[in-house]
Amino acid sequence: MKKILIALSVALSLLFCGFALANTAEEPSSANELMWTQVKEGAQGVTTSKGQAHNQLINTYDMRVFQLRSDLLAPAIMAALFGMIIVFVLFIKVNGISKLHGGFSGKMVHRWSKFDVSIHWLGAIPCLLLILTGLTLLAGRFFFHPYLSEGLWAGLINAAKLVHDYMAIPFMFGWLLMTVLWAKNQMPKMYDIKWMIVVGGYINFGPFKGKHPDAGFANAGEKLWFWTFALFGLVICASGMLLLFPNIFEPSRTLSLIALVLHSVSAIIITAFSIVHIFMATVMSEGGMECMVSGYCDENWATQHHNLWFDEIKQNGTLTYKK
Repeated sequence: MKKILIALSVALSLLFCGFALANTAEEPSSANELMWTQVKEGAQGVTTSKGQAHNQLINTYDMRVFQLRSDLLAPAIMAALFGMIIVFVLFIKVNGISKLHGGFSGKMVHRWSKFDVSIHWLGAIPCLLLILTGLTLLAGRFFFHPYLSEGLWAGLINAAKLVHDYMAIPFMFGWLLMTVLWAKNQMPKMYDIKWMIVVGGYINFGPFKGKHPDAGFANAGEKLWFWTFALFGLVICASGMLLLFPNIFEPSRTLSLIALVLHSVSAIIITAFSIVHIFMATVMSEGGMECMVSGYCDENWATQHHNLWFDEIKQNGTLTYKK
Protein backbone atom coordinates (compact mmCIF):
# COMPACT_ATOMS: atom_id res chain seq x y z
CA MET A 1 0.00 0.00 0.00
CA LYS A 2 2.83 2.28 0.87
CA LYS A 3 4.45 1.64 -2.50
CA ILE A 4 1.20 2.46 -4.29
CA LEU A 5 0.89 5.78 -2.43
CA ILE A 6 4.49 6.66 -3.31
CA ALA A 7 3.84 5.84 -6.99
CA LEU A 8 0.72 8.01 -7.05
CA SER A 9 2.60 10.87 -5.40
CA VAL A 10 5.33 10.71 -8.04
CA ALA A 11 2.75 10.55 -10.86
CA LEU A 12 0.86 13.55 -9.50
CA SER A 13 4.12 15.48 -9.12
CA LEU A 14 5.08 14.78 -12.75
CA LEU A 15 1.61 15.76 -13.91
CA PHE A 16 1.75 19.11 -12.14
CA CYS A 17 5.25 19.70 -13.48
CA GLY A 18 3.95 19.03 -16.99
CA PHE A 19 1.16 21.56 -16.56
CA ALA A 20 3.61 24.08 -15.22
CA LEU A 21 5.96 23.58 -18.16
CA ALA A 22 3.05 23.85 -20.59
CA ASN A 23 1.93 27.11 -19.07
CA THR A 24 5.48 28.42 -19.12
CA ALA A 25 5.80 27.52 -22.81
CA GLU A 26 2.54 29.26 -23.64
CA GLU A 27 3.33 32.48 -21.81
CA PRO A 28 6.24 33.60 -24.03
CA SER A 29 4.17 32.83 -27.11
CA SER A 30 1.30 34.94 -25.83
CA ALA A 31 3.70 37.67 -24.79
CA ASN A 32 5.35 37.66 -28.25
CA GLU A 33 2.00 37.83 -29.99
CA LEU A 34 0.98 40.72 -27.78
CA MET A 35 4.25 42.55 -28.44
CA TRP A 36 4.05 42.19 -32.23
CA THR A 37 0.40 43.23 -32.19
CA GLN A 38 1.34 46.38 -30.32
CA VAL A 39 4.25 47.05 -32.68
CA LYS A 40 2.04 46.70 -35.75
CA GLU A 41 -0.41 49.11 -34.17
CA GLY A 42 2.35 51.71 -33.82
CA ALA A 43 3.52 51.18 -30.25
CA GLN A 44 6.72 53.12 -29.55
CA GLY A 45 9.78 52.11 -27.60
CA VAL A 46 13.11 53.56 -26.44
CA THR A 47 16.39 53.48 -28.34
CA THR A 48 19.70 55.33 -28.46
CA SER A 49 19.18 56.13 -32.18
CA LYS A 50 18.59 59.76 -33.11
CA GLY A 51 17.02 59.14 -36.54
CA GLN A 52 13.60 60.48 -37.51
CA ALA A 53 11.94 57.10 -36.96
CA HIS A 54 14.10 56.05 -34.01
CA ASN A 55 11.13 55.00 -31.88
CA GLN A 56 9.41 52.97 -34.60
CA LEU A 57 10.39 49.29 -34.65
CA ILE A 58 8.78 48.34 -37.96
CA ASN A 59 8.57 50.45 -41.14
CA THR A 60 4.95 51.09 -42.00
CA TYR A 61 4.02 51.99 -45.58
CA ASP A 62 0.89 52.48 -47.57
CA MET A 63 1.09 49.33 -49.68
CA ARG A 64 -1.00 51.01 -52.38
CA VAL A 65 2.14 52.95 -53.34
CA PHE A 66 3.99 49.74 -54.14
CA GLN A 67 1.00 48.43 -56.04
CA LEU A 68 0.90 51.69 -57.99
CA ARG A 69 4.53 51.20 -59.05
CA SER A 70 4.07 47.60 -60.14
CA ASP A 71 0.55 47.76 -61.59
CA LEU A 72 0.64 51.17 -63.28
CA LEU A 73 3.99 52.93 -63.38
CA ALA A 74 6.07 49.95 -64.56
CA PRO A 75 3.86 49.27 -67.62
CA ALA A 76 3.57 53.03 -68.25
CA ILE A 77 7.31 53.57 -68.67
CA MET A 78 7.47 50.58 -71.02
CA ALA A 79 4.63 52.08 -73.07
CA ALA A 80 6.25 55.53 -73.02
CA LEU A 81 9.47 54.17 -74.49
CA PHE A 82 8.55 51.28 -76.77
CA GLY A 83 4.97 52.41 -77.42
CA MET A 84 6.04 55.82 -78.70
CA ILE A 85 8.72 54.24 -80.88
CA ILE A 86 6.12 51.95 -82.48
CA VAL A 87 3.72 54.87 -82.99
CA PHE A 88 6.37 56.96 -84.74
CA VAL A 89 7.57 54.10 -86.92
CA LEU A 90 4.00 53.52 -88.09
CA PHE A 91 3.43 57.26 -88.59
CA ILE A 92 6.53 57.64 -90.75
CA LYS A 93 5.55 54.51 -92.67
CA VAL A 94 2.20 56.10 -93.55
CA ASN A 95 3.08 59.80 -93.68
CA GLY A 96 6.73 59.86 -94.67
CA ILE A 97 9.19 62.47 -93.49
CA SER A 98 9.18 66.25 -93.93
CA LYS A 99 11.50 66.91 -96.86
CA LEU A 100 13.00 70.23 -97.87
CA HIS A 101 10.92 71.47 -100.78
CA GLY A 102 13.85 73.20 -102.43
CA GLY A 103 16.39 70.56 -101.47
CA PHE A 104 19.61 71.42 -99.67
CA SER A 105 20.93 74.85 -100.63
CA GLY A 106 24.49 74.16 -99.48
CA LYS A 107 24.50 77.39 -97.47
CA MET A 108 24.82 76.69 -93.76
CA VAL A 109 23.37 79.27 -91.36
CA HIS A 110 24.73 79.67 -87.83
CA ARG A 111 22.01 78.69 -85.32
CA TRP A 112 23.64 77.35 -82.14
CA SER A 113 26.94 78.26 -80.50
CA LYS A 114 29.45 75.54 -79.63
CA PHE A 115 28.60 76.10 -75.98
CA ASP A 116 24.88 75.55 -76.67
CA VAL A 117 25.66 72.36 -78.56
CA SER A 118 27.82 71.18 -75.64
CA ILE A 119 25.19 71.76 -72.97
CA HIS A 120 22.57 70.07 -75.17
CA TRP A 121 24.63 66.87 -75.21
CA LEU A 122 25.52 67.33 -71.53
CA GLY A 123 21.82 66.93 -70.80
CA ALA A 124 20.88 64.60 -73.67
CA ILE A 125 23.38 61.76 -73.18
CA PRO A 126 22.78 61.35 -69.43
CA CYS A 127 19.03 61.67 -70.09
CA LEU A 128 19.09 58.69 -72.46
CA LEU A 129 21.14 56.62 -70.04
CA LEU A 130 18.83 57.55 -67.17
CA ILE A 131 15.80 56.51 -69.22
CA LEU A 132 17.28 53.09 -70.03
CA THR A 133 18.57 52.42 -66.51
CA GLY A 134 15.41 53.83 -64.93
CA LEU A 135 13.38 51.48 -67.11
CA THR A 136 15.45 48.59 -65.79
CA LEU A 137 15.12 49.66 -62.16
CA LEU A 138 11.40 50.42 -62.29
CA ALA A 139 10.09 47.72 -64.60
CA GLY A 140 12.94 45.29 -65.13
CA ARG A 141 11.80 42.80 -62.50
CA PHE A 142 8.50 42.41 -64.33
CA PHE A 143 9.64 42.46 -67.98
CA PHE A 144 13.32 41.41 -68.04
CA HIS A 145 14.02 39.33 -64.93
CA PRO A 146 11.84 36.32 -65.90
CA TYR A 147 13.95 35.80 -69.03
CA LEU A 148 17.40 36.17 -67.44
CA SER A 149 19.47 33.97 -65.16
CA GLU A 150 19.84 35.13 -61.57
CA GLY A 151 23.51 35.97 -62.09
CA LEU A 152 22.90 37.99 -65.25
CA TRP A 153 19.95 39.78 -63.66
CA ALA A 154 21.99 40.66 -60.57
CA GLY A 155 24.78 42.09 -62.72
CA LEU A 156 22.33 44.04 -64.89
CA ILE A 157 20.44 45.60 -62.01
CA ASN A 158 23.66 46.51 -60.19
CA ALA A 159 25.10 48.17 -63.32
CA ALA A 160 21.82 50.02 -63.91
CA LYS A 161 21.85 51.36 -60.35
CA LEU A 162 25.46 52.58 -60.63
CA VAL A 163 24.94 54.24 -64.03
CA HIS A 164 21.68 55.83 -62.86
CA ASP A 165 23.33 57.32 -59.78
CA TYR A 166 26.42 58.64 -61.58
CA MET A 167 24.53 60.09 -64.57
CA ALA A 168 22.15 62.01 -62.31
CA ILE A 169 24.59 64.85 -61.59
CA PRO A 170 25.57 65.72 -65.20
CA PHE A 171 21.89 65.52 -66.16
CA MET A 172 21.06 68.06 -63.45
CA PHE A 173 23.75 70.44 -64.70
CA GLY A 174 22.57 70.07 -68.29
CA TRP A 175 18.95 70.60 -67.28
CA LEU A 176 19.81 73.72 -65.26
CA LEU A 177 21.92 75.33 -68.01
CA MET A 178 19.41 74.62 -70.78
CA THR A 179 16.46 75.84 -68.70
CA VAL A 180 18.14 79.10 -67.68
CA LEU A 181 19.90 79.96 -70.95
CA TRP A 182 17.27 78.89 -73.48
CA ALA A 183 14.07 80.07 -71.81
CA LYS A 184 14.15 83.46 -73.55
CA ASN A 185 13.63 81.83 -76.97
CA GLN A 186 10.87 79.52 -75.74
CA MET A 187 8.18 82.03 -74.82
CA PRO A 188 4.75 81.27 -76.37
CA LYS A 189 3.52 83.49 -79.20
CA MET A 190 0.14 83.83 -80.89
CA TYR A 191 1.41 82.26 -84.12
CA ASP A 192 2.22 79.09 -82.17
CA ILE A 193 -1.52 78.31 -82.13
CA LYS A 194 -1.63 78.06 -85.92
CA TRP A 195 1.49 75.88 -85.86
CA MET A 196 -0.32 73.45 -83.57
CA ILE A 197 -3.48 73.48 -85.69
CA VAL A 198 -1.63 72.39 -88.83
CA VAL A 199 0.79 70.14 -86.87
CA GLY A 200 3.75 72.22 -87.96
CA GLY A 201 3.42 71.29 -91.62
CA TYR A 202 4.68 67.76 -91.02
CA ILE A 203 1.52 66.08 -92.36
CA ASN A 204 1.94 65.00 -95.99
CA PHE A 205 -1.70 64.35 -96.83
CA GLY A 206 -5.14 65.95 -96.66
CA PRO A 207 -5.74 69.67 -95.98
CA PHE A 208 -2.51 69.93 -93.94
CA LYS A 209 -0.23 68.93 -96.81
CA GLY A 210 2.32 71.57 -97.73
CA LYS A 211 1.37 73.86 -94.85
CA HIS A 212 4.35 75.55 -93.24
CA PRO A 213 3.17 77.84 -90.45
CA ASP A 214 5.23 80.71 -89.09
CA ALA A 215 7.82 79.89 -86.45
CA GLY A 216 10.46 81.89 -84.66
CA PHE A 217 13.74 80.52 -83.30
CA ALA A 218 11.73 77.70 -81.71
CA ASN A 219 8.46 76.36 -83.11
CA ALA A 220 5.45 75.50 -80.95
CA GLY A 221 6.38 71.83 -80.74
CA GLU A 222 9.88 72.64 -79.53
CA LYS A 223 8.46 75.07 -76.97
CA LEU A 224 6.08 72.41 -75.66
CA TRP A 225 9.00 70.00 -75.31
CA PHE A 226 11.18 72.63 -73.63
CA TRP A 227 8.65 73.57 -70.94
CA THR A 228 7.76 69.92 -70.35
CA PHE A 229 11.46 69.18 -69.90
CA ALA A 230 11.92 72.23 -67.65
CA LEU A 231 8.95 71.46 -65.38
CA PHE A 232 9.20 67.70 -65.04
CA GLY A 233 12.98 67.90 -65.12
CA LEU A 234 12.73 70.06 -62.00
CA VAL A 235 10.61 67.39 -60.30
CA ILE A 236 13.08 64.70 -61.35
CA CYS A 237 16.05 66.69 -60.05
CA ALA A 238 14.40 67.59 -56.72
CA SER A 239 13.08 64.09 -56.03
CA GLY A 240 16.32 62.56 -57.29
CA MET A 241 18.36 64.59 -54.81
CA LEU A 242 16.21 63.32 -51.92
CA LEU A 243 16.63 59.73 -53.08
CA LEU A 244 20.31 60.04 -53.96
CA PHE A 245 21.44 61.80 -50.76
CA PRO A 246 19.11 60.64 -47.93
CA ASN A 247 21.83 61.19 -45.32
CA ILE A 248 21.99 64.88 -46.20
CA PHE A 249 18.28 65.68 -46.52
CA GLU A 250 17.01 63.01 -44.10
CA PRO A 251 13.56 62.71 -45.69
CA SER A 252 10.82 60.92 -43.80
CA ARG A 253 9.68 57.53 -45.08
CA THR A 254 6.47 59.09 -46.37
CA LEU A 255 8.36 61.84 -48.19
CA SER A 256 10.72 59.28 -49.70
CA LEU A 257 7.78 57.30 -51.08
CA ILE A 258 6.17 60.46 -52.48
CA ALA A 259 9.50 61.44 -54.08
CA LEU A 260 9.81 57.97 -55.60
CA VAL A 261 6.34 58.16 -57.17
CA LEU A 262 6.82 61.72 -58.46
CA HIS A 263 10.23 60.75 -59.83
CA SER A 264 8.73 57.81 -61.70
CA VAL A 265 5.74 59.73 -63.09
CA SER A 266 7.95 62.60 -64.29
CA ALA A 267 10.39 60.14 -65.85
CA ILE A 268 7.55 58.50 -67.80
CA ILE A 269 6.45 61.88 -69.20
CA ILE A 270 10.03 62.90 -70.06
CA THR A 271 10.57 59.52 -71.75
CA ALA A 272 7.53 59.90 -74.00
CA PHE A 273 8.48 63.45 -75.00
CA SER A 274 12.11 62.45 -75.52
CA ILE A 275 11.11 59.83 -78.08
CA VAL A 276 9.07 62.44 -79.97
CA HIS A 277 11.96 64.91 -79.81
CA ILE A 278 14.52 62.36 -81.03
CA PHE A 279 12.35 61.21 -83.94
CA MET A 280 11.58 64.79 -84.99
CA ALA A 281 15.24 65.75 -84.95
CA THR A 282 16.79 62.65 -86.52
CA VAL A 283 14.18 61.17 -88.85
CA MET A 284 11.10 63.32 -89.31
CA SER A 285 12.73 66.63 -90.28
CA GLU A 286 15.20 66.41 -93.16
CA GLY A 287 18.29 68.40 -92.19
CA GLY A 288 17.22 68.92 -88.59
CA MET A 289 19.88 66.83 -86.87
CA GLU A 290 22.70 68.95 -88.29
CA CYS A 291 21.71 71.78 -85.93
CA MET A 292 22.88 69.91 -82.85
CA VAL A 293 25.92 68.37 -84.51
CA SER A 294 27.66 71.42 -85.99
CA GLY A 295 25.44 74.24 -84.73
CA TYR A 296 24.54 75.18 -88.32
CA CYS A 297 21.41 74.55 -90.39
CA ASP A 298 20.77 74.63 -94.12
CA GLU A 299 19.32 77.92 -95.34
CA ASN A 300 16.32 76.16 -96.94
CA TRP A 301 15.66 74.34 -93.66
CA ALA A 302 15.70 77.70 -91.82
CA THR A 303 13.26 79.35 -94.24
CA GLN A 304 10.92 76.33 -94.27
CA HIS A 305 10.80 75.56 -90.54
CA HIS A 306 11.83 78.82 -88.79
CA ASN A 307 11.03 81.59 -91.26
CA LEU A 308 10.39 84.36 -88.71
CA TRP A 309 13.74 83.72 -87.03
CA PHE A 310 15.55 83.69 -90.39
CA ASP A 311 13.90 86.97 -91.43
CA GLU A 312 14.85 88.50 -88.07
CA ILE A 313 18.56 87.65 -88.28
CA LYS A 314 18.67 88.95 -91.85
CA GLN A 315 17.13 92.27 -90.79
CA ASN A 316 19.26 92.80 -87.67
CA GLY A 317 22.52 91.82 -89.38
CA THR A 318 23.30 88.76 -87.23
CA LEU A 319 22.95 86.28 -90.13
CA THR A 320 26.20 84.31 -90.34
CA TYR A 321 27.08 81.61 -92.84
CA LYS A 322 29.52 78.77 -92.33
CA LYS A 323 32.74 79.46 -94.18
